Parts: sequence; structure tokens; C-alpha cells
Amino acid sequence: MQEFGFELALCASLEEATDSLVARQLGAAVASPGSRIVDTVLVEPGPGFAARTRITPYSIPALAIESDVGVGRATYWKDAFDCHPETARGVTDRAVELGFFESERRGSRRYVRRTTRYPENWFSRLVGIENKPDLSRPGDLERQLRVDVSLALFDEVILATESYVTRAHLNRIPEEVGVWRFDPDTGEREVVREAATLPVADPGVELLDERPLRTDVAIVGTGEKARKRRRIAERAYGKGWRNYELPPCARMNPTDDGRPRCEHFGCVVDPGSDCGESCPGFEESEGSELELDAIRAGRSSWVREPSGVARRQSGLDQFG
Repeated sequence: MQEFGFELALCASLEEATDSLVARQLGAAVASPGSRIVDTVLVEPGPGFAARTRITPYSIPALAIESDVGVGRATYWKDAFDCHPETARGVTDRAVELGFFESERRGSRRYVRRTTRYPENWFSRLVGIENKPDLSRPGDLERQLRVDVSLALFDEVILATESYVTRAHLNRIPEEVGVWRFDPDTGEREVVREAATLPVADPGVELLDERPLRTDVAIVGTGEKARKRRRIAERAYGKGWRNYELPPCARMNPTDDGRPRCEHFGCVVDPGSDCGESCPGFEESEGSELELDAIRAGRSSWVREPSGVARRQSGLDQFG
């Protein structure tokens, strides 16, 4: 509960103090997907941010963005993807549902085109934050940060902690990593060490495995890095940091910023693991009427109900 509450407090504080979109628990590996999950990500808006907000409040599928579907001539959907046809079908359906694609029938074939150009410049910088409130239990912290620095998917990498930071702590982590000391109760944040700007436009080195006398790495090219950065930003836009459901418990009294605070325990709890009928403080109710999406829209630049970009209404029901 300590790490979860710390993480949510930091997300809420950063959402209030910056113009960035805040998200949590996002994959940040390329050659070995799923091997690195970053606790918190900040997405700084770019010149095309307003154009992105008009499309959809959800994440646009990466394969739809990377497909050969354009905004001009309609394309037969199977010819637009370099993946399994069933995967392509699902991506096409989702892109139409979101209003990013529009679809038409020509005989028995389905053709699609984009409703708008994807604004590649909608985000500028990405900041990755590793949350470790208690530095006396570092776990695999040093290796995780070395992976982040050598791969350089993020413009900056930060370590956030509640602990007092000593010179020994600083010496054990890469010098490029910035360090914040954060108090989750007061929201005060002290910059112990500034982060260095990482070479996101250069090839990166992803650490895969370490054994005695051998280290396995993968070289990640600039194109792969750019695609992964866009995928991280897209996932962050759709997901945000309030990616939990408030439990149907009378003791649940969410904070104004949407954190799941439990009156029985007197702290923020993780609904996914701490709540339910087995909890000694559980008291069944109809659940909170608080809408987490509404809170996010009111406290950030994310747009919950965009105007949309489709030239005409398209629906999945007409394609059977």
C-alpha cells in the first residue's frame, strides 16, 4: 500500500503542478516487450496537441497509425497492414469505432481511409519516473535505471523517493538520472539532483540479460525508438493514471483528485488488491458516484468529449 499510495500522490501532484499528461504503469522496452514497466510517465504537449485531442479520448491503436491507410484514396483494409489478418481486422474495427478511420463497402470488400492526418508532433518530451519511496529496499532499482538510461526512450529519467537521499544512494545510480524527494502527505517535492537530457534521437542499447562474464544487449534503432515513444505517448493519453475502479464499499471516500481513500484504514488503498468482501472493513454499498474521467478532464488538458474529426458518421453495424 505504501508504494501504491506514494505513486498516486505523486501523479496527483504532478498533474496539478505541470502542463503534462500523467500516466502510470506503462511498458518501456522495445526488443523485449514487457520486461520493463515504468511507474509514472509525463507526456509534455507539443504543437499538434489540440489536433490530437479532437480525434478521440482513447488510445489510437499503434498498428492503425503505422498502417498504409491514408486520408486520401480509400485502401482495401487487408492491403494496409503488415500483420495477421485477424489482428488487422480488429485494429480496423477499433480505428473505425474511435473515428480515426472511416469505412465504405465496394461490392464485398471493405475499404478504409483516415478521417484526419495523425499529428506526429502532438507531444514533445517524455519523462519516465521510477517510484521507490523506501530506498532501504531498492530491489532491482539500479538495473532498471541503467536500462532506461542506455535505451534512452525518455528525454529524462527520474527517481522519486520519500527517503532521505545520501551521497551513497546517488553513487549507486546512473549520474544521468534525476532524483526527487517527495512527501506524499504534503505534496512537497525537492529536486535533489537534476536529470540529464538523454539522446532520444540516437540509437539505444537495451539490456536484455546479465550473467557472470556475459551481458546480452540489443541495439534499438532510431526508427524503432520513435515508434515506441509514440506508442508510450498514445497509451498514456488514453490510460492516464486513475486506471482503477472505485469499489462498492461504504468506507470508500475518494479524495477530490480521485485517489481511492479508505476510511477504515485511513489511507489510500489499491482497489485491485486491497478491497472486497474479504476486507475486515468492507461494507457493501452502491459505490461512489464519482466519475474518474470527469476529474481527469477537469484537472488536465485531456479532452473527455472531443468534437471529433469524421466527415460523416460511420458505424460498425453497417458492415456486419
